[in-house]
Amino acid sequence: MNARTGFLARRADVLQGTNLRALAGPILICMILGMMILPLPPFLLDLLFTFNIALSVMVLLVSMYTMKPLDFAAFPSVLLFSTLLRLSLNVASTRVVLLEGHTGPAAAGRVIESFGHFLVGGNFAVGIVVFVILMVINFMVITKGAGRIAEVGARFTLDAMPGKQMAIDADLNAGMINEDQARKRRLEIAQEAEFYGSMDGASKFVRGDAIAGLLIMVINIVGGLIVGVVQHGMDFADAGKTYTLLTIGDGLVAQIPSLVISTAAGVIVSRVATNEDIGTQLTSQLFTNPRVLMITGTILVMMGLIPGMPHFAFLLLGGGLIQLGRVTKKSAEQKKTDATLVDVAPAASSPTESTEATWDDVALIDTLGLEVGYRLIPLVDRNSDGELLKRIKSIRKKFAQEIGFLPPVIHIRDNLELRPNAYRIALKGVEVGTGEAYPGQWLAINPGQVSAALPGTPTQDPAFGLPAIWIDTNLREQAQVYGYTVVDSSTVVATHLNHLVVMHASELLGRREVQALIERVQKDTPSLVDDLVPKALSVTVLQKVLQNLLEEGVPIRDMRTIMEALAENAPKLTDPYDLTAVVRLALGRAITQQWFPGNGEMQVMGLDANLERVLTQTLTSGPNPGLEPGLAHTLLTQTEKAMTRQQNIGLAPVLLVQHSLRAMLSRFLRRSLPQLKVLSYAEVPDTRTVKVVNVVGT
Repeated sequence: MNARTGFLARRADVLQGTNLRALAGPILICMILGMMILPLPPFLLDLLFTFNIALSVMVLLVSMYTMKPLDFAAFPSVLLFSTLLRLSLNVASTRVVLLEGHTGPAAAGRVIESFGHFLVGGNFAVGIVVFVILMVINFMVITKGAGRIAEVGARFTLDAMPGKQMAIDADLNAGMINEDQARKRRLEIAQEAEFYGSMDGASKFVRGDAIAGLLIMVINIVGGLIVGVVQHGMDFADAGKTYTLLTIGDGLVAQIPSLVISTAAGVIVSRVATNEDIGTQLTSQLFTNPRVLMITGTILVMMGLIPGMPHFAFLLLGGGLIQLGRVTKKSAEQKKTDATLVDVAPAASSPTESTEATWDDVALIDTLGLEVGYRLIPLVDRNSDGELLKRIKSIRKKFAQEIGFLPPVIHIRDNLELRPNAYRIALKGVEVGTGEAYPGQWLAINPGQVSAALPGTPTQDPAFGLPAIWIDTNLREQAQVYGYTVVDSSTVVATHLNHLVVMHASELLGRREVQALIERVQKDTPSLVDDLVPKALSVTVLQKVLQNLLEEGVPIRDMRTIMEALAENAPKLTDPYDLTAVVRLALGRAITQQWFPGNGEMQVMGLDANLERVLTQTLTSGPNPGLEPGLAHTLLTQTEKAMTRQQNIGLAPVLLVQHSLRAMLSRFLRRSLPQLKVLSYAEVPDTRTVKVVNVVGT
């Protein structure tokens, strides 16, 4: 019970402290408004001016000890509140100076009196000069420089955001960081951009404060002269001296903290983010080079020996720098000796130095890569909800469902060497496709039957090579009316990528993917996998059979049927191509359905009887059969003509041949006619009706 009571008490204290911190902002605003409206006694003014000085010093010290700008992310708000605080103090002190200034220099409090008398020696002319110099330093040097740095920093931070986001996505895809770390890094990048943008605007507060200080000084002096001479009957000289000193004291007590705050702003935006604060950076980088220290000291000593120079100051500082350089050099040599002694022991057992190359220096090539120009970065930017990222995920999912295995992750990078709107698709580091996309425009593809032309930039569909045109958004509906197929830029890239991934599916099926397939099948039919791999068939041969199927456009979704066919024939056959042929026979119904859905008539291409006889004789002529050049040219030419006739009447380009000829014709025709599919009569189910529409060889 006591423990529970203590816990509740501590929780109440924590909540109370949190509530008090949450009230700090509203209390400060109310205090600022109160100072502008309500008259304040001199004693309270002294406290508030002292608090303003302390606040400015605290802000400067915090900025000096921050490691990176985001460690003081509240600085723009602090800059705003401190500026409002100084202006409200100016209003309050102006009221007191004009109302009570005729009573003497202490009318506005001891702080203003001290700044007016002791800092400028009671001389109002000197006070005006000092005040103007402080304003010039603050306005023309520190504030202007800090504002420029913040502006440039904000611009470069925003320009670098897409590249940083893509680097995070690449690290996430590569498994170097998890989702939480990636989310944290994205948040830091966004906060950094917001910080520099806020600092760019907040620096205008300090500039306006300097201008307001100058105007307030002029108004106070003129107003004080009028009030002192007209209302209180003072002499013009006495009124000028009294009110000018009070005004100068008031201006200095406000402008000195303003100068300190401006310096803090310059420190924040001008530092480079490291693991060291600004003081450590300055001392470690400015006073650690003994050569620089000794040369500088020597120059000061030589200047001190010139007649007429202040010998003591120059010789003292020059000698001190020379001595500091000697001490620094001796310390560096001692550290180097200590490091050598420490490294001697492990050197005997480890002859390889740390500079030697290791396996960590070997960078493996990504299996699939997409590189984009800088204008396409928004399409793949996760923070801006890039449409292409969603489509790429859909491509991988669709590929896995239709082809039968999960393709490798597509690594996306920006490439400044590409044209702004260009992209490049690489397979195992080798370029397999390029194209251009224009965000904000639409690609109108001409399928061959359009009714009118459109204004735009002529091009070709990168996936299938069809004539196309890049058009503006307002022409989209008109293009659809004319018969064009209209797609956006992300769809263009995604379609091209999907086409190439499907085309190169066999190259994407690596040993890791085959092993994953085996493990997936083993969950359902463990006995089948145990009997086949590796007892009857090695993983290498299984991979080659699956790659042969994918090269001919046959999905490998039905892994159970594939493995059952291999388990039945593996003891008798060892050649991967022979095994592929028997697997195709087992998958015959699925292969036929792929090109001729349903149970209707199959309208295919066939071989002329004479050509078929010649090819059969060639195949059985010797141990290494091959096509003669003339026969090969005739076969290729006639097949291309028949396929054109087949496609012109809207039929699938499928060539039906004898089973003994299918493998040879498929390998020969695949390179020149990748769209042609070669089936054998043995693969067609007995329930299907076949009609030869076009004949090759006539």
